[in-house]
Amino acid sequence: MTSALPAKLKNIGHALMLLFVLGSVQGCSSPEPLVRAADELSAPLPSAPPSEVEMDGALLRQAVSDLPPESEHGLRSMLVMRRGKLVLEAYWNGRDGNVQQDIRSATKSVTSLLLGIAVDRGLVKSVQEPVRTYLGPIYPESALLKQNVTVEHLLTMRSGAACNDHDGGSPGQEDKMYRERDWVGFFLALPMANPAGEAAHYCTGGVVALGRILAATSKASVPEFANNALFDPLGITGARWSRFDDGRQTDTGGHLFLRPQDMLRIGQLVLQGGVWNGRQLVSREWIEQSTREHTRIDNRRPYGYLWWPQPAPYRGRQVRAILADGNGGQYIFVVPELELVAVFTGGNYNSRKAQRPFEIMSKYILPAVQAP
Repeated sequence: MTSALPAKLKNIGHALMLLFVLGSVQGCSSPEPLVRAADELSAPLPSAPPSEVEMDGALLRQAVSDLPPESEHGLRSMLVMRRGKLVLEAYWNGRDGNVQQDIRSATKSVTSLLLGIAVDRGLVKSVQEPVRTYLGPIYPESALLKQNVTVEHLLTMRSGAACNDHDGGSPGQEDKMYRERDWVGFFLALPMANPAGEAAHYCTGGVVALGRILAATSKASVPEFANNALFDPLGITGARWSRFDDGRQTDTGGHLFLRPQDMLRIGQLVLQGGVWNGRQLVSREWIEQSTREHTRIDNRRPYGYLWWPQPAPYRGRQVRAILADGNGGQYIFVVPELELVAVFTGGNYNSRKAQRPFEIMSKYILPAVQAP
């Protein structure tokens, strides 16, 4: 994908930049654009007027103009892509297209793609393999590895370990893990609260353990494996992972830094069944398997393999959506039936305002799709 982005528009108010072809925007005031020239961005995505991909440009404009002041809404970016064309790109609160965002737990969905590639390549034999097959030689004293905990149990948050990030009293709650040097060792030392596979509770520790499996089986660091297998083919450059264990291990449960367009590329890859520029990066079988419902977190919210499948409202009915979700308002929405990908980033950490993108999706972006 090599098409250049459209000409830069002026700022709206204090710090809004729209890189799209929705038509003229009223209220432009600042002579200095917030986003740098398209040739300073790495491999910009192709863009189009909304009408070219059968979307209502007026509704997309309204999605921006109806927002309260940026200091109140807390959004940092909003991007919409349909049929492989970028139709809306907006930035606020001092951000632009070159600024990387900590995508928090949306990182887990990227880890799912990497695990899928490892399965496709035979590095991980099967998601039904016991975790001890891969981590037993590294952590031979782990009590958890003596249980029948499989790779799939980690992917679906059903390890049975006493680990619930939503419960501050849980032994494995993530804030307790972050205080330790070796997070994988911390997770693997947890007692069992339930038999493996019985209950699903949100547990970042298990996803960090998946990262150790990736490193062990690929014989490369997670960033190296991710760059070679996923990011480089997608045109994602400079992705930054957080580390622990004195820098020896990679946090695959959160805190990956990506640009908003990088997030769009990941969503578009999922939409296209794992294909990018004619190359199958992740098998279609993995995409389908990982994005369907396997369990419900706390018996409530549907969960796949580190993706959130859920229905979305569209013209009086429900369509299937797939979501990567990170604290503060970091979202990748994929709506296969509508050939739509939307990305949001924000600074609304531990706040109900982080849910605003759901309102924007249901009120403006989904209704803007004029033909499925």
